[in-house]
Amino acid sequence: MIIITGGAGFIGSAMLWELNRRGEENIIIIDDLGSTTTEKWRNLSGLHFADVIPIALFPDLLEKGALTGISAIIHMGANSSTTETDADHLLRNNFGYSKKIASFCIEHDVRLIYASSAATYGDGSNGYSDDIQQLDKLRPLNMYGYSKQLFDRWAIKNSILDKAVGLKFFNVYGPNEYHKGDMSSVVYKAFHQIQDKGSVKLFQSHRPDYKNGEQLRDFISVKDCTRIMLWLLENPAAGIFNVGSGEARSFKELATATFSALGKQPLIDYVPMPETLRDKYQYYTCAEMTKLRAAGFSEPLTSIEDGIRDYVQHYLSTESPYLEYRNPSL
Repeated sequence: MIIITGGAGFIGSAMLWELNRRGEENIIIIDDLGSTTTEKWRNLSGLHFADVIPIALFPDLLEKGALTGISAIIHMGANSSTTETDADHLLRNNFGYSKKIASFCIEHDVRLIYASSAATYGDGSNGYSDDIQQLDKLRPLNMYGYSKQLFDRWAIKNSILDKAVGLKFFNVYGPNEYHKGDMSSVVYKAFHQIQDKGSVKLFQSHRPDYKNGEQLRDFISVKDCTRIMLWLLENPAAGIFNVGSGEARSFKELATATFSALGKQPLIDYVPMPETLRDKYQYYTCAEMTKLRAAGFSEPLTSIEDGIRDYVQHYLSTESPYLEYRNPSL
């Protein structure tokens, strides 16, 4: 049995889809589905799993031994808002909750794959290396990133990462992100801006070394993320790994690829960045992927042109944009 915390969320439900494609359905989802306004439940509607358990009940069930036969826990559940201001909530939800899960996995020899974050890299001035020897040099820009770094440090200190895997996701886009609101990807926002107004708004640059729209990010398709996660589930690699494309692309290129996927000519408006963001804004991110490649992951990753074309044409432009799996044996 495999457990996915945050299994109704973006990456969690995509991983459920990936496991379904491999014939795995003995999966327990740990999540709260929230209100019907977010329609987070739709992420699960076309997928197969054994049960759904509320977030608050999970630690006690683990402690009491009520869940048996667990082969792996994929811990994606967290408050992922980079603008969350309740530091105590983030400590409880992202740090304390993760410690309980990790302690169980080590005690019972259960494979653990958990979500760290590229937000731990802060402004990038100390690089984007996933070498754990560089961890203490990192300075996150927000409490969310710091909560993830706290757990990474704890996991190293307590030898969790001798067997477990922590993943630093960069800018992920793709199907099943629709409930995320302001935290949804620029691809998703661009698609709807194009459909509604025919143009896309991007932030102006407020640095002389970057032109408008040429701020750079490492964008990665959620389907590439789940292929990497599946490989790590099936192989004994351990430690912290970046999950990105290994290539920095501009927001202008991303917007252009979205227009292209819709068969339209680019029309981009550049708007001033809010002053509250300017001193915390990252102008460049790029995952160093040599560590994952050295561990043995050799599959090619998807370009933003191909990934956005798939997302726009096979999901966003359809009546049912969610990941679905139909068991051919049924």
